Amino acid sequence: MYLVNGQIKHEIAITDRGFSYGDGLFETIEVDRGIPLFFNRHLKRLSAGCQRLRIPLFETDLLIAEVMQALQGVEQGVLKIIITRGSGGRGYRQPDPVTPTRVITVHPSPEYPSHFQTQGVNLIFCETRLGLNPALAGVKHLNRLEQVMARAEWNSDTIQEGLMQDIQGHVIEGTMSNFFLVKGNRLITSFIDQCGVAGIMRSVVMDCADELDIAVSEQWLDKADLLEADELFICNSLIKIWPVSNLESQVYPVGPITRAISQRVNIKRSREKNL
Repeated sequence: MYLVNGQIKHEIAITDRGFSYGDGLFETIEVDRGIPLFFNRHLKRLSAGCQRLRIPLFETDLLIAEVMQALQGVEQGVLKIIITRGSGGRGYRQPDPVTPTRVITVHPSPEYPSHFQTQGVNLIFCETRLGLNPALAGVKHLNRLEQVMARAEWNSDTIQEGLMQDIQGHVIEGTMSNFFLVKGNRLITSFIDQCGVAGIMRSVVMDCADELDIAVSEQWLDKADLLEADELFICNSLIKIWPVSNLESQVYPVGPITRAISQRVNIKRSREKNL
């Protein structure tokens, strides 16, 4: 299903600024039993991103109605919502008035081996660095060339994800995920105030840690911090929690805190499905 401004279409205007400049935002949402999971969190981030980019806010009720239309008959899948600044002439100056474009698409769920969640995955450090831009940090905007370049660094099926550093050498995120490490009884993740995406599952994990009375903090982390961790895992809205079993030849166990967080995430997902 493809909806563009509420109409079934397979194309957008060539003058759309999302196509011309990556001028917009997107959300990728897991659908289970017809329910878009953690939907309110996704809408909140989408709204905050629009405010940050000064894109006129979408009408929430209209967007929800279009999502429900797109999900008719869908049991499992992936819902993607894109908001762009709409069409405008050549040049960076935004049109007046701005008429945003709403694109809603539904796709099959990705198929990952079940042992990724139980036994863990293999990671590498990417050479491609993230530039610093506090004005865009945390926002899931359409400019993903850094991630595209990083993902092009490996083709082997034995590697499931790559971790990216910023230009100062801090490890920030994966190409498609956020990460957490465990040291002692503490859960630690990177700051996302200079670059990177503040993932929805990242926020869910931090809430789960609080509910389990596990200390969680954000700090600047380098390669050595990750290689010396007791446990390491990555997360996003589609993969949920993947323990890391190997990073640059460093081997990690699927430890008790990773297992506890994963179980708690599954409980939260179940509550979402039963709303």
